[in-house]
Amino acid sequence: MKQFGAEFLGTFWLVLGGCGSAVLAATFPNVGIGLLGVSLAFGLTVLTMAYAIGHISGCHLNPAVSIGLWAGGRFPANKLLPYIVAQVLGAIAAGGILYLIASGAAGFDVAKGFASNGYGEHSPGGYSLQAALLIEIVMTMFFVLVILGATDQRAPAGFAPLPIGLALTLIHLVSIPVTNTSVNPARSTGVALYAGGWAIEQLWLFWLAPIIGALIGALAYRLIGSEK
Repeated sequence: MKQFGAEFLGTFWLVLGGCGSAVLAATFPNVGIGLLGVSLAFGLTVLTMAYAIGHISGCHLNPAVSIGLWAGGRFPANKLLPYIVAQVLGAIAAGGILYLIASGAAGFDVAKGFASNGYGEHSPGGYSLQAALLIEIVMTMFFVLVILGATDQRAPAGFAPLPIGLALTLIHLVSIPVTNTSVNPARSTGVALYAGGWAIEQLWLFWLAPIIGALIGALAYRLIGSEK
């Protein structure tokens, strides 16, 4: 239960910090943090939580990461579902807190997207479903590859949170214009439920693509990282 609680709180922090930066601060008049700031916010949430709860739960914060670690032989199958449930519940709780905070400002309109992920007319840059699917698969693949490599027993001890957090920052810098960046089904679900409508209709892609990418990333690391 301590591990599941850690995943709940960690994913809560990721969604509140990452999506919160997008909803509350990205375009704030005159001092908005923009794409770079949002990218850093997501990376910092993972970096800080990795040091805070990594020794408790492994700090997955992401169903795709849990699945990738399982496929990579680093995580037991019997913990997979409870971890995913805890992550999704943490994301939904954070989405609710963020909604209550954001709705305290005059003119707040959840229909504008609420940091939801999307494609087509709901992509920040108008990118197609195919482009969204491809970038989410590729970015999640490399995210899982970095995680498996950074946490390998042969890697320098104690430094794993740094490359993992920086990788998530880089992923956001590249893919925010395409999908608003998911690579995390829990993160997508946590805000889509409040945005409703199109965000829920398009949510399937942000479960399917990250899971496919995670499985490919795990396979790739098994091929290049095996000691045999």
